[in-house]
Amino acid sequence: QVQLVESGGGLVQAGGSLRLSCVASGSIFGIGVMGWYRQTDGKQRELVALISRTGAPTYAETVRGRFTISRDNTKNTIDLQMNSLKPEDTAVYSCYAAIQRTTRSGYSNTWGQGTEVTVSS
Repeated sequence: QVQLVESGGGLVQAGGSLRLSCVASGSIFGIGVMGWYRQTDGKQRELVALISRTGAPTYAETVRGRFTISRDNTKNTIDLQMNSLKPEDTAVYSCYAAIQRTTRSGYSNTWGQGTEVTVSS
């Protein structure tokens, strides 16, 4: 069983900061791309940021310059530092990872349960 567990969500005022963390655990041979997506009621899930195994980041235009994604391959973790938060950043943030469980398997899309971020104006 492979799990992604997020932490760090909460309530913050506009202009404030939060740091989200995600750890992958279980039977894991390797992890490819990891990242964060977010979703609000009635809207499709949208990409926030991705990070490759070598640490190359990709950001959505809406968060570039405010959010920073980082990764620790030795601990199977990623973090998302969110600064200058805006009310429109309010959403459920979910961790994503492409996980290879054995030497013979391909990469499977794996999702965490999500952590709620609320930014008040």
